[in-house]
Amino acid sequence: MQPTTEPHNAILVEKTPLETYVPPAKPSLIGLSRTELADRLGEIGVQPSQRKMRVQQLWHWMYFRGAQGFDDMTSVSKGIRAELAQHFTVDRPEVVAEQISNDGTRKWLLRLPSGDNVERAHEVECVYIPETDRGTLCVSSQVGCTLNCSFCHTGTQRLVRNLTAGEIVGQIMVARDRLNDWADREDGTRRVTNIVMMGMGEPLYNFDAVRDALLIVGDNEGIGISRRRITLSTSGVVPNIVRAGEEIGVMLAISLHAVRDELRNELVPLNRKYPIKELLQACRDYPGASNARRITFEYVMLKGVNDSLDDAKLLVKMLKGIHAKINLIPFNPWPGTAYECSDWDQIEKFSEYIFNAGYSSPVRTPRGRDILAACGQLKSETEKLSARERQALRAMAMTD
Repeated sequence: MQPTTEPHNAILVEKTPLETYVPPAKPSLIGLSRTELADRLGEIGVQPSQRKMRVQQLWHWMYFRGAQGFDDMTSVSKGIRAELAQHFTVDRPEVVAEQISNDGTRKWLLRLPSGDNVERAHEVECVYIPETDRGTLCVSSQVGCTLNCSFCHTGTQRLVRNLTAGEIVGQIMVARDRLNDWADREDGTRRVTNIVMMGMGEPLYNFDAVRDALLIVGDNEGIGISRRRITLSTSGVVPNIVRAGEEIGVMLAISLHAVRDELRNELVPLNRKYPIKELLQACRDYPGASNARRITFEYVMLKGVNDSLDDAKLLVKMLKGIHAKINLIPFNPWPGTAYECSDWDQIEKFSEYIFNAGYSSPVRTPRGRDILAACGQLKSETEKLSARERQALRAMAMTD
């Protein structure tokens, strides 16, 4: 399938992925809603009077206990387990490679089969960032990206396809598998406490799957991560911003990066379709925004590009009336980039001005730079590896 594009103000915005998801012969139940699970149970002969109970059992085993096979689900009858195993799986994405940074950040390269054809398999990356008081998982929503943001490594990839709800939820389940982070963890603590939709892709261009996945992630009877600990980051798909607040209800982050349309058109080409004024109005209209649920504006610090005090002053002025905080991100370099990170003194001056104007302006500590796991660096480089090299990476991941 060829990508379709739509002209707008002299820019072509790619909207259709090159491929669509093809389910395998035995699809995974991960990512299905309770209603969809009930339908699948009906397909294998479970009577309507039993479906609600069986759905709750499956939900508990998949999302609370992290069961990796139906045989683990001991409270489900053997007959139903056998029928489920004949038709379905609870498979997650396959870990192809794991890298661990000097600072403890972990990056997983995950393989996403499409149908039963190995040649159709694609890969995404997700990143786990441990901190003293939290553990944040950065999750992808698409294979590649359509936005072509000039400072972002992921944006140099073509958009291959959208992820399914199951593939999005599956990234969180993989992280819990690898970190031994399910309900039976001995000390009762959680390592994955926060989810950020800031990995590969634009979440609001894959709205339905992202919504369905995050509703599962936030479900108190399953994965159980509070919606206040889930952040969806968008480059500014204006029509879906208010919808996200109404239908998902998680925290919102905006990849802003510039205060003038002419510069943002270059850094974030989507701005030519949805300029800053329209984007900020959508933020003002975002349901549930308050001082306790502030919208985060992400601002990458690019030397000599967007880091002047005049930029800081205009940023404060344009955000007036919005419950906001500004997250300053030192630019993370990647091979072939034309940008440099702002000098640290300039970042501090920029942050100080914003703080004195009454806005929180933390400077994000770069994490995982040595394994290209920092903000804006994600990209599936293993597409370039030989079959032998890929097999070796898988073997290493399986033995960790």
